[in-house]
Amino acid sequence: MARIQTFDRTDRRILAELQNDARLSNKELAARVSLAPSSCLERVRRLNEKGVIRGSHLEIDLAAFGIGLQALIQIRLKQHSREEVREFQNHVLHLPEVTDLFHIAGAHDFLVQVAVHDADHLRDLALDQFTTRKEVDHLETHLVFEHVRKPLDL
Repeated sequence: MARIQTFDRTDRRILAELQNDARLSNKELAARVSLAPSSCLERVRRLNEKGVIRGSHLEIDLAAFGIGLQALIQIRLKQHSREEVREFQNHVLHLPEVTDLFHIAGAHDFLVQVAVHDADHLRDLALDQFTTRKEVDHLETHLVFEHVRKPLDL
């Protein structure tokens, strides 16, 4: 389990600004959090070294690539052995349509987010890549009407 770390108000402001725009220059970030650029750069370097900042991401307009539909697929496995879970995860993570994979507790074992061209593509993906797997017992598909990413309140 990760060790809980303490952060001062400036660290939290840096993280909040970078969540909103990870492409900020150090000079702009320093101005926004009222630090000298050298101090800001050192704090960001330290947050990276501690593993607090684990990367940044780029959001892409999926429609520009013909992706017109997103869905969440809940999957229940027949067995829960480590080997079957690992095999299923490896299979799913190699599918180009998969954007996120969550191993969850509850009535289902996995929640898979997919981005597909259309309803036919979603049907084919479900039938060819999920229901044919020996590990899969049941699946439920939910269409995503809208996805909004909310930054954490630090």
